[in-house]
Amino acid sequence: MNVGSVIRHKAEGMRENFANAAKQGFHHCQLVGWTPELWTAENAEEIKALIAEFNIEITAFWRGWAGPRCWNFTEGPETLGIVPVAFRAMRVQNLLDGAAYARMLGVQDVITHMGFIPENMSDPNYLGVAAAVKVIATELKKYDQNLLFETGQDPPVVLLRLFEEVNTGNLFINLDPANLIQYGKANPIDALDVFGDYVRGVHAKDGFYPTNGKELGREVKVGEGKVNFPVFLKKLKELGYDGSLTIEREIKGEQQLIDIIATQAYLQNLIDQM
Repeated sequence: MNVGSVIRHKAEGMRENFANAAKQGFHHCQLVGWTPELWTAENAEEIKALIAEFNIEITAFWRGWAGPRCWNFTEGPETLGIVPVAFRAMRVQNLLDGAAYARMLGVQDVITHMGFIPENMSDPNYLGVAAAVKVIATELKKYDQNLLFETGQDPPVVLLRLFEEVNTGNLFINLDPANLIQYGKANPIDALDVFGDYVRGVHAKDGFYPTNGKELGREVKVGEGKVNFPVFLKKLKELGYDGSLTIEREIKGEQQLIDIIATQAYLQNLIDQM
């Protein structure tokens, strides 16, 4: 395993972003992009030049989608991912465009949040989501690309069920252990018993369970929340995972960098001990 970072794809400052990651000692990253207008051949060439200059591998392209997004239990089901019917067609196209941009970058794995997938298999919306996922996955498979579902909104068994039903062979998990806890969906260590064979990416993030029925649990620095990282990493290794632990600290300001650097050292120490 290795420790990676998140680099956000923006209209300006990309050279500084890559330079800072290299200065901090990172050689792997997930590139995160929420703006389809930036997914151009010209920008792809710039990013590839930065990859070569700073010796940083993009392990996956985390791509978002247009329209509203509310990270809570009230508006979230109606705004996140491809689950809301009102946004589905537009967002399927966003995801296909993101995959095309990833190909320009030479990146095989593409990641997103799909939304609150219905747990009831007879729900008409579940069938619609499954059909949309199959369209995306089938297109990506033509180019040997994989579609990774970021954990959070869904119980692990729902993702397992959908993967089995779509059955394209290129659906995988980007396991964010904190998200599973913050959404109150699962203990991430136990979740590996359900979908461990599908884990192809991991976010290093920590947090607490929800304390009310409308808002997510609180995110904290890795090692200070409910994710037991020593046990979590040990189980990942037992399952054969040997990819990146991509640090994601979702706060702003100076404390974000302080926590990222501390997490980098913490995780590397755990890896060295395994």
